[in-house]
Order: sequence, then C-alpha cells, then structure tokens
Amino acid sequence: MKGQLRRATKWLAVITTVGMFVVLVMGATVTVTGSGEGCGTSWPLCNGRLIPEFAVATAIEYSHRIVTAIEGLLILGTAVGALAFWRDRREVRVLVPVMVFFLLLQAGLGALAVKFPTSDEVLALHFGISLVAFASVLLTTTIIFGIDNGRDALRDRLVPQGVRWGAWGLLVYTYGVVYLGAYVNHTDASLACLDWPLCQGSVFPGFTGPVGIVFSHRLAAVFLTLGIGWLFLWCWRARAVRPDLAWASVLTLAMLLGQSATGAAVVFSRLNLFSALSHGAVVTLYFGALAYICFGMLPRPRAVRESADFPAAAASASASYPAGTTRARVG
Repeated sequence: MKGQLRRATKWLAVITTVGMFVVLVMGATVTVTGSGEGCGTSWPLCNGRLIPEFAVATAIEYSHRIVTAIEGLLILGTAVGALAFWRDRREVRVLVPVMVFFLLLQAGLGALAVKFPTSDEVLALHFGISLVAFASVLLTTTIIFGIDNGRDALRDRLVPQGVRWGAWGLLVYTYGVVYLGAYVNHTDASLACLDWPLCQGSVFPGFTGPVGIVFSHRLAAVFLTLGIGWLFLWCWRARAVRPDLAWASVLTLAMLLGQSATGAAVVFSRLNLFSALSHGAVVTLYFGALAYICFGMLPRPRAVRESADFPAAAASASASYPAGTTRARVG
C-alpha cells in the first residue's frame, strides 16, 4: 500500500508540473489578450458572481483563475505526499515550502493586480514569480524521481565551484532578462522595434522611450545567449562524468534559441497571439531546464553521501572534468 501511494505521489507531481506550465501559458494569454480586467475588480469572484455572464475577456481571465485554483490543490497534494515519503531529504524539506510559498505569492499578486491596479514595474514581477513557482514544482518532481531511480547520486560527482557559481549567476541574470521582457509586454512596447534583430534599422537605437526598453531587453538577451553558450560547452565536455547536466544543457540552449526565434516571430507577425504565447511557453521551459542544471550542480547532503550504497564517492574522486577546472570542495 505504501509503495502504491509513493508511486501515486510521483505521478501526481508530474501532473502538478504540467499544470503549473498550463497556468503560466494561461497567464500569458491573459496579458497578451488584455483580458486582465475581464472580471472587473472582483476577486476571487468574477464581476461579483460565481458564474459570470459570458464575454471573451471574462472567459479568459476567469478560466485562468479556476485552473490556478485547481493547480493550488495539486500542489498541496504533492507537498503532503513529498513530505510523507521523502521528508528525510533536506532538499525536499526546502523545496516543498518554496513551492507552496511562490504559488501563494503568485496568486496574491494576481489578486492585488485586480483589486488595486498598480504600476507596470510591479505587474512585470508577476510572470517572474510564476517562473520560480514552476521551477520549484519541477525540481520537487525531479528530486523525488531521482531519489528512487538512483540518478540523484550523480550529484556526488562534484562540479567545479566556479562553474557552479557561473550557472547560478546565469539563473539570476535570466530572471532579470525575463523581467525586462515582461516589462516590455506590460508597457505595450512589444512593437516599438518593427524589425529584428535590428531596431528601427539601427544597431544602436538608444535607451530612451519604448524603443530603449525593447533594445535593453534584446541586448540583455545577447549577453545571456553568450553565457548559456559557455555553460553548454562546459557541460557537454563533461558529459562522460555528468550526462544529466550535458543533456539538460542541450535542452537549455535549444529553448533559449527557440526563445529568440519566437521573439522574432512576435515582431514579424505583429504580435500574433500564437507567437506571443509561444514566446512565454518557451521561456518557461528554458527557465526550468536551467534551474535543473543549477540544482544538479549542488552536492547531496553529507549524510546522504556517506550512507549511499552507490559508489558515488569513488566516482567523484576519479571524475575527469574539462581541463583548466578544479573540482569543488564539499563540507
């Protein structure tokens, strides 16, 4: 019975991860279609009613709220199951509260945006917080699967400290780039540059006005691409030691390039709904893959490493990483 419940929890976590992805895409739909006021200033009701009269904007906004509420229940179920079966792992005890907290924070910001319309700067935070919520759910799912199938032991093959810090720095920097992108949306500046990759036919259009906002976002994305390219090269060269990081880096780079392509499509299609939603969906997958890499570079707790049956300590000691790097030290 316990084994069945354990398996059920793992698949519930998978459903929850997919559900969180759907919540983000639906949230992007609300933003792109301008449906944020589809329910007026009522929350959690819609226009003061449990079942509002039909209108396109109302249907988009209210369906997003309903799906978010269902996702909240899924997250609570996953949290209870994860703590019930894997609470001995410190990572689970950290990720579960983070997962619940960011779901509540995301919902709370959504409610504040409806009840008390605020500045574009604050509204732009909403999507970034949703990304962190998605990443925490994804990581919870991968850690409980990894514990049971043994792949979690690959984390004992330590990554050089400089690479680890670089990956986490890219994750934080990504959040800033995403914030700029969300700010572009909320300020209706998406089409301030009607060409791509140039802006108004210029390599350097300046940093003033809506054009400056878009140019800042694009310039930040260029530097991000260079950073992810470095991370991919390092992980791929280390694929014999850490195949998990290597293939995750392939997905990360592919999603980032896809993000650039969908960004260009947004411009060339003049903000077509499908291209705009694809832009939000791809960045969600990209952020999740990068978060997986960052998490995978963290060593398992000492007590877990010392009690492991898997000979990961030996693998760590003999790991051959790319030349010019030094293995990290773990306390």
